[in-house]
Amino acid sequence: MRTVELGRTGEQVSHLALGCMLMGTATDEASSFTMLDRYVDAGGNFLDTANCYAWWPGRQYTGGESESLLGRWFARSGRRDEVFLATKGSAWVLNQDQVWAGRDEPDWDLARANFEGAGADTLRRAVDDSLRRLRTDHIDLYYVHVDDRSTPLEETLAALDEIVRSGKVRYIGWSNVRTWRLERIRQLCASSGWPAPVALQQQHTYLRRRPGLVNASIVDDEQVDYLREHDDLTLVAYSPILKGVYDDPAKRRGHYAMAPYEGPDAEARLAVLTEVAGELGVTPNQLVLAWLLLQESPRIIPLIGPRTVEQYEAALPALDVKLTDDQLRRLDTAGA
Repeated sequence: MRTVELGRTGEQVSHLALGCMLMGTATDEASSFTMLDRYVDAGGNFLDTANCYAWWPGRQYTGGESESLLGRWFARSGRRDEVFLATKGSAWVLNQDQVWAGRDEPDWDLARANFEGAGADTLRRAVDDSLRRLRTDHIDLYYVHVDDRSTPLEETLAALDEIVRSGKVRYIGWSNVRTWRLERIRQLCASSGWPAPVALQQQHTYLRRRPGLVNASIVDDEQVDYLREHDDLTLVAYSPILKGVYDDPAKRRGHYAMAPYEGPDAEARLAVLTEVAGELGVTPNQLVLAWLLLQESPRIIPLIGPRTVEQYEAALPALDVKLTDDQLRRLDTAGA
């Protein structure tokens, strides 16, 4: 398992991060512990969760389950000091009874409109709650999970500065945010002496978002360009294999994960991806992860979120994929 520097912090983190979103809910405890043990045994150290993970697999869940499971694993394994632990706050869903009311699936539009936000008191409480569930005295990387435009950035950033100075959090990051807001955040941090984000967690994959898409969570060309110019900020790419749809053309048809990408450009890139994967004897999912791992400008840390041990094991061969210069060029230049 290779490591890379996170921003310019000097911290070496695994080039492949392990997302723990479904651990403790859709993934049972035994399977979760197996994945965590195998990941760290293989040299992995970058674990990712959030305080709201995961309320949506069923009405019996409220959030906090993933952090609580990690806390139990730390207590059982004694391996807290072997990992770089990231969690998030601000996206805890309020009024969950209304989100589920009379439905078999949650109302996601209502959920997205009712998150707790990044007010100072909210963040202070959320960090303390996360520390309690995680059974640790510090969080290595703490993200603002959802960019909260209803709270002044000065309030959020001053609270994060206080939390960092207290020793409860070492570094901060941001997620689901537009580039102009990110630049404003960095300017305020520079002018006030507050800790600036060292990580940006956004959705990013081999396919390119379709023209005209309005989405603050998926990396666009401007954000790629921004990250190339600011290497003190590392991109952590969530949903890199889009729920595994690369391996299954039938699954891709009508799948919600494909909606932001569908079109001639996606079809052209999928064709080349499938061709090169066949040449290498790997799956398209594995090749997407390998391609992301090879990106240097900007550097990318793919974040996998396996639901099963089998899915975890299926991702690991990406670490050993070797691409020729010609294969990499074909992947890079593919498109309508």
